Amino acid sequence: MTSTSFMRTLRRCLSAAMLLVAAAVAQAQGLPSWNDGAAKQAILKFVADVTTPGAPTFVPPAERIAVFDNDGTLWIEQPIYVQFAFALDRVKALAPKHPEWKTTPPFDAILKGDMKAFAASGEKGLMQVMAATHAGMTTEQFADTVAQWLAKARHPRFQRPYEELVYQPMLELLAYLREHGFKTFIVSGGGVEFMRVFTEKVYGIPPEQVVGSTGQLAFKMGSDGKPVLLKLAQIDLVDDHAGKPVGIQRFIGRRPILAFGNSDGDQQMLEWTAAGAGPRFMGLVHHTDAEREYAYDRASHIGRLDKALDEAKARGWTVVDMKQDWNKVFPIDK
Repeated sequence: MTSTSFMRTLRRCLSAAMLLVAAAVAQAQGLPSWNDGAAKQAILKFVADVTTPGAPTFVPPAERIAVFDNDGTLWIEQPIYVQFAFALDRVKALAPKHPEWKTTPPFDAILKGDMKAFAASGEKGLMQVMAATHAGMTTEQFADTVAQWLAKARHPRFQRPYEELVYQPMLELLAYLREHGFKTFIVSGGGVEFMRVFTEKVYGIPPEQVVGSTGQLAFKMGSDGKPVLLKLAQIDLVDDHAGKPVGIQRFIGRRPILAFGNSDGDQQMLEWTAAGAGPRFMGLVHHTDAEREYAYDRASHIGRLDKALDEAKARGWTVVDMKQDWNKVFPIDK
């Protein structure tokens, strides 16, 4: 090899190396709130694998479907689910119009602040509360009520609006995936009409890409002669546990190649994702940071992570340790 050809080869190698370094730096900058560890590297590798043209692992953009649970995966879920906090506040707000609630379970327990007695009412009591606070109004009226509540409500511990208690690393991940041709969806046990009020503003996920638990709707003509959709008390789909794959198929129509959750309620969604052909990414957010957020898993009554954690370890899914893997939890953190 002549000195000239050697120099050309050297320059090509250096250029290629510089491009690789630049790509690595760009990838790292895309997830600045993630510490450089196994979880972050697994995400970066997966995205690179499925988006590199010509690679055997390449996935066409149309098939790059990513699904995320909401409560505990994208925003805070302790000490109670945000939507449940909304329902409790609505009971108190509506109580003057329902004096009978003072002596009618489970509403009397809520008005007295006796959460133990309310919990004892079980699923029946919960359904009564959800029907009283979520049904009997139009979808527009419900959306307005949720928006007004979110503007005023504050988390009991952090005293911040709930929309500020979203996870910064997950916001970065959503944006990073979209930058690489993914279509991001929420697939959550929460009510779809509740989540659609804020998901576009908070996560950049439009309402048509939100899958959640749904109640039945009825088409009616309003008093002004214009058509409305009335929310009914009957449940149509509980988008949790085994209901999540059903919701994905019903409303998305493609099996995801990436799924993120945080609890046993997400286990079947991750299993459904893992069962597809080709490269797959299954992730769990493990809440391990009692100082910056909360630490909970197997014994928690909210967001229990037990069987799914065992399966994740057995099958090599990515488990994100909040305390170790995130250098920042909320956007408001310094």
